[in-house]
Amino acid sequence: MSSNNKNETDLRRLRAVDRAIADLRRGLSIIVTGPEETSLVLATEMAFDAELETLAERSGATPVLALTAHRANVLHIQPTGDDAVRVVIEDWMDAPLMRALADAVHDLDQPFRGPFTRIKESVPPTIPAAIKLAKLGRLLPSVLAAPLSPAKVGDLQNDFDLSVVSLDDILAFEEVAAVQLKRVASAKVPLQAAENCTFHAFRPKDGGIEHLAIVVGTPSARDPVLTRLHSECFTGDLIGSLKCDCGEQLRGALKAIGEEGGGVLLYLAQEGRGIGLINKLRAYKLQEQGFDTIDANERLGFDADERVFQPAAEMLKLLGFRNVRLMTNNPEKVEGLERHGIAVTERVAHKFPSNTHNELYLATKKKRSGHYL
Repeated sequence: MSSNNKNETDLRRLRAVDRAIADLRRGLSIIVTGPEETSLVLATEMAFDAELETLAERSGATPVLALTAHRANVLHIQPTGDDAVRVVIEDWMDAPLMRALADAVHDLDQPFRGPFTRIKESVPPTIPAAIKLAKLGRLLPSVLAAPLSPAKVGDLQNDFDLSVVSLDDILAFEEVAAVQLKRVASAKVPLQAAENCTFHAFRPKDGGIEHLAIVVGTPSARDPVLTRLHSECFTGDLIGSLKCDCGEQLRGALKAIGEEGGGVLLYLAQEGRGIGLINKLRAYKLQEQGFDTIDANERLGFDADERVFQPAAEMLKLLGFRNVRLMTNNPEKVEGLERHGIAVTERVAHKFPSNTHNELYLATKKKRSGHYL
């Protein structure tokens, strides 16, 4: 494939996935096509009885509820060995109940639910792909899905202007979006911790949220540059939440880089370890009920950490840096950068004292995520 053709294909993929994500967030159904099965899909979080009826009417088939294996395990639904589990929608299951089944915050409010009828056949790959779309849209990782005959795809697309996205487009999305990052703005912004700073904004071509790079001083690309990857945290960075150490890590990293005389802090649009602010608040609610940060994420149906580090690697390359001294206590960040072509010559410890509100959070990162704390 020529370079121009590949770029056109990549941009088409980004547009298709971006529109599908936006439509799921609007409460609209979308079409996910695969090599063997096509599915008409609706995000469970956005489903009401009218939308569920429309899903069944347009597909001409009976929808099922699809959950991640993590979430199904919490609901005591037997595993199938797949990443997703499908459940028969019984007559007694209405849309409000299914929304509650997707949202672990309601588990203690409605402890006696079920039994559920698990579909034992292998899960078609369009189902976990649709759940991935919901995750990319920062929605709860659950969908309502109905099989769709290929003959109906064109009619539904023409009659209702439904988004159509392929399995391959979804699976390729994160990599394509990362390598298509483009620097769109740069400006000097003096900071309290380091006055000689330049901010660079990088926008993905899918039109998603920009990532930022803060370059302190004029670090040489010939030497390993002191670097911090920082996932945005509205609660910790901006308003001083005591539930995490994110604000301290952000300000501490800028101070250390300033004292070093130069370096890079990447401010990544990956709120809540990649699950988004609203889902992070849901996880906080579960933590109030006694679950640690990992259990809370998994009860909601997410992995313990949904972040990807390829965007960070691509930003560093665009800035001219391929060797870093990485300020982190997270071994996954080291491995993630190296997997995408950035050499980590040194891991620089970066930790701060706990408080009474984040002691369990930090202990969980050390014990269960292998952080060096």
